Amino acid sequence: MKFRPCIDLHDGKVKQIVGETLNDSKVIENFVSQHTSSYYAELFKKDSLIGGHVIMLGPNNEKAAKEALAAYPGGLQIGGGIRADNALEYLEAGASHVIVTSYIFKDGKLSWENLDKILETVGKDRLVIDLSCKEKDGRWYVVTDQWKKFSDFEVNEANIKQLEGYCSEFLVHAVDVEGKQSGIQESLVEALAKWTTIPTTYAGGARSLEDIEVFSKLGENKLDLTIGSALSIFGGALSYEVALKRFEEIQA
Repeated sequence: MKFRPCIDLHDGKVKQIVGETLNDSKVIENFVSQHTSSYYAELFKKDSLIGGHVIMLGPNNEKAAKEALAAYPGGLQIGGGIRADNALEYLEAGASHVIVTSYIFKDGKLSWENLDKILETVGKDRLVIDLSCKEKDGRWYVVTDQWKKFSDFEVNEANIKQLEGYCSEFLVHAVDVEGKQSGIQESLVEALAKWTTIPTTYAGGARSLEDIEVFSKLGENKLDLTIGSALSIFGGALSYEVALKRFEEIQA
C-alpha cells in the first residue's frame, strides 16, 4: 500500500475541487494554491513519492502540466484529455504513464477501437485506465464527461479482468465522495481489493489517519491511496508529513 500524490489543475492553477461540479455554473473549489504545479512536483520528488497523477481538469492546463512533469521526470502520470494523438507528447515531456478515461469511453460505451489505438501508441506498460465510477442500483458504473454521464460499463470482476490485459495500472475515483472529505467508499475499496491483480490506486473521501487505517484493512494493503483536499498542503487538516510517516510505517 503506497501513497499516490496528486496535482489537480483547473484553469492553469493547482486546485482541489468537487469533481462533480466541474461543469456546473459554479465550481465548488475546496482549495486554490498560491504555489505552482512544479512546486508540488518538486515536493513529491523530494519525498520519493512515485506514481502520483497530474490531472488536467478542462482546458488551459497544458503549460502547468508540463511544468510539473519537467520538475519530476518519470515520477508522475498525466491524465485529462489524453488521446492517441497527444499521448506521446506528454510522455516525451516527462510523464511516466498516460491516464485515459473519456477517450476510451465514448457515447456511454467502451470504445475498443480507441483503446487499441492508444495501446498501440504508448504500449501497455505506460497506460493507466481510469475507472472513475458512481454507484447505481447497487452496482458501479464508469462515468465520463467530467463525471456527469453514466456509461454502460460496469466495474466488476469480469470487466476488470478483461481490461487488465490492456494496461499496467488502474486509477479509480469514487465519484460520489471525491472532494467531499466524507470518508472512503468502503464497499468499493473491498471490491477492488478482491477484483484487481495489477497496481490500482483509489481516490475519494480519505480525510484522516483513521481513514488510512480503514483503507489499509479493507484493501488488504493491495491498493494504493490518493488523498487530496484533506491534506495540509492543499488546505486540509491532515498533516502531509504525518500522513507520509503513517504510510511508511504500514509499508515497513
